[in-house]
Amino acid sequence: MARAAVLGRLTWRAGTVAAVREESPSARTIVLDVPGWPGHLPGQHVDLRLTAPDGYSTQRSYSIASAADGDRLELTVEGLADGEVSPYLAQVVAPGDQLELRGPIGGWFVWRPGTPDPVLLIAGGSGVVPLMAMIRARAVHAGTAHDGVAPFRLLYSVRGPGAVFYGPELHDLAATDPGLEITYAYTREAPEGHDRPPGRVDAALVDAVSWPPERRPLCFVCGPTGFVEAAADLLVRAGHDPARIRTERFGPTGGSR
Repeated sequence: MARAAVLGRLTWRAGTVAAVREESPSARTIVLDVPGWPGHLPGQHVDLRLTAPDGYSTQRSYSIASAADGDRLELTVEGLADGEVSPYLAQVVAPGDQLELRGPIGGWFVWRPGTPDPVLLIAGGSGVVPLMAMIRARAVHAGTAHDGVAPFRLLYSVRGPGAVFYGPELHDLAATDPGLEITYAYTREAPEGHDRPPGRVDAALVDAVSWPPERRPLCFVCGPTGFVEAAADLLVRAGHDPARIRTERFGPTGGSR
């Protein structure tokens, strides 16, 4: 998931592509080894820069999909037909290639492991990427924590089953961890036997999957601008404290996902 690049006094580093994994017909995860990587919080992102042989350079920002793991991090990129950077990352880059990046960037749209409050995650399409970093970080924390771990609920809105990112991993995590609940909202094509016909996220669905407002959950909403605004509004109408709702959005302008 890419964002408009954020400028800052950060050091550009060279990362080596260790592996790539297909996530959907149009997206894949790039696994990078970045010597000296300082670590990151789930929800942060990096700037990534590509430079052509003629010296032309362009950059975009991409959410980190992985929990902190030494010098290794993962980015999930969805290729856009009219994109300047994403088609190369989603279709061409291969193990052994080097990519320039800097970060981590961001301090608001982050979840800090050890925070006890229940968490509600609402993702629209590729907006699931930074939320997956939170889910993975929670799983790591659960394996080492001596006290309780914050319960998570994920509402994942996606066009159809073939567009789901991290499908097998999410299935396995939810099957083995009672503290993680996942609900899919398919907008165009639902799998056979799904308990909800295709459609957009609405008030009834948000009410059904949300924590009660009196439990004061932390809410993270990420996706296209229209989706994020609608979902955040539904949360506020349901009684959730706006100060507990954190949003990250993207759109079709230059530097977008």
